[in-house]
Amino acid sequence: MQKGPNRRVVLAGAAASLAFLRGLPAVAEETPRLHGLSAFGDLKYGADFTHFAYVNPDAPKGGNLARTTSVWAFNQNPNTFNTLNTLILKGDAPVMLNMIYDTLMVRALDEPDAVYGLIAEWVEKHDGGNRIRFGLRPEARFHDGSALTAEDVAFTLETLKKDGHPHISQSLIEMESASAVEPHVLEVVFTGRQARDLPQFVASLPIISKAFYASREFTDATMERPLGCGPYKVGDFRQGTYISYERVDDYWGRDLPVNRGRHNFDSIRYEFYRDRDVAFEAFKAGRYTFREEFTSRVWATGYDFPAIADGRVVRATLPDQTPSGAQGWFINTRREKFADPRVREALINGFDFEWTNKSLFYGAYSRTKSYFQNSEMMAEGPPSPAELALLEPFRGKVPDEVFGEPYSPPVSDGSGRDRSLFAKATKLLEEAGVGLKDGHRVMPDGTPFEVEFLDDDGSLERIAQPYMRNLERLGIATRFRQVDAAQYQDRLNSFDFDLVVQRYSMPPIPGEEIKRYWVSAEAGIAGTRNLSGIRSPAIDALTETMIAARTREEQIIAAKALDRILRAGRYWVPQWNRGTHLVAYWDQFGFPPEKPRYALEVDSTWWFDKDKARRIGKEG
Repeated sequence: MQKGPNRRVVLAGAAASLAFLRGLPAVAEETPRLHGLSAFGDLKYGADFTHFAYVNPDAPKGGNLARTTSVWAFNQNPNTFNTLNTLILKGDAPVMLNMIYDTLMVRALDEPDAVYGLIAEWVEKHDGGNRIRFGLRPEARFHDGSALTAEDVAFTLETLKKDGHPHISQSLIEMESASAVEPHVLEVVFTGRQARDLPQFVASLPIISKAFYASREFTDATMERPLGCGPYKVGDFRQGTYISYERVDDYWGRDLPVNRGRHNFDSIRYEFYRDRDVAFEAFKAGRYTFREEFTSRVWATGYDFPAIADGRVVRATLPDQTPSGAQGWFINTRREKFADPRVREALINGFDFEWTNKSLFYGAYSRTKSYFQNSEMMAEGPPSPAELALLEPFRGKVPDEVFGEPYSPPVSDGSGRDRSLFAKATKLLEEAGVGLKDGHRVMPDGTPFEVEFLDDDGSLERIAQPYMRNLERLGIATRFRQVDAAQYQDRLNSFDFDLVVQRYSMPPIPGEEIKRYWVSAEAGIAGTRNLSGIRSPAIDALTETMIAARTREEQIIAAKALDRILRAGRYWVPQWNRGTHLVAYWDQFGFPPEKPRYALEVDSTWWFDKDKARRIGKEG
């Protein structure tokens, strides 16, 4: 039975009608203007905050930072570049090119997902959050001095939805429209089916100039310097070798609370190396000044050069409190030979992590088990009653193990030739119909069963080779194929691979972007993060449940249930994780006493220290 109207609503309607009949202005319910957004409404910083807690608001400006990269986005490539358009799929852009653009709002890196106003001075939520208005700061400018208006932001969002990189365009599916209702007021309308964090995602997208692209094709992969609006602009570069970002002296937003104490270097230069050993030698020689180390062998044995001994280079281990996420060899299930989960489990059994960690990693790592490794969203033990309530509708449609202990990769005896794991792998292959013929594995139709490991820099070959030898003992033909960075990205975009290494860094609060990793709709989209080609109605449904959760507690429960089904699919060969950042730098920098919880953030929170630089003979 439908309930009648709420008495408060009836009285409010009657009062408005009476005011109209009397010729008096009706009093509309006031919509609060917000200075920040978060998925569950929690904000650490008040409207009057002056700077983020993890910065030095009085940090000096000047000097330079030269480094290699540890993060990249969209079509950016850590090994080379051939375009300066980072917002499309085509081409390979240089890392961190997004720093030349401002966004409506800025992420606070000591909160799970909160954003605060940059271009947008305020935000209003209407129609239950299905219609959002952003009030833009009238002083916002592009680097050529032209005004940044709501027309530019509307153009940006509509263009990115239509022609942007799939990581962006797919996330904007539930954005219905973006329009300028006033010169400095933007209205974004959603379908009502959007994830609760889609407004934050929209607010975090780079903003481009409508006038700039009136005479250019947005979808062109070009080396023309793009027009930005952020704290840096493209400076000197050599294609595929290095790129410098120069601080904009008259940057319009430099004194805003979200920027105070940030963007301190006059220039930030990124160096590109295709060989990690060559890159390390360049660091030792002082060619660049900051390095995050990802090779445990080098960290354990390589830092014995003179600049370390005399203190000119400093090593530091910094806490990494973000979820470790999923790193491993992702298996392309689009290929028929990997369609059977028993085959995929056999591949998992072939990797001896315990031997690898002891023999190659100096015991530096822990085994990754979960897609939400090292977070409260990681499934452990039997499912709780709340998890079971979410899983029950899928009983009979997902493996039975989902309703018990979550799948974890096996623990070997550390010998590198664990007979029991070989026996299990052999049994799984035989059950899947991958038999032996003349000592070599063949598919049921007689075609050889082969596995290619695809890589773009060769750094993991020494780790892949022992794994490949184990697979060959099982009768599986293997090869390690190293291609150049551009070809590697092309092959990923077109799903032309067997196994490929990737790390998915999971956000503390999963939202719209998380769909890119494993929902069915992503499996056939070029450039997808769903490398394994996962197609599962259960995974799709639980992903929606997780990102639509009303509370953080509900989201954690849904994530754990989802993790159980993902792990049961055997979609990857899990690798390893470590809860720290290993960094080395020439001792010419200052930095806040504590890094932000959810990022390393050297580029925007450190600064150049002239006195330190003078002491080590580096001036500039």
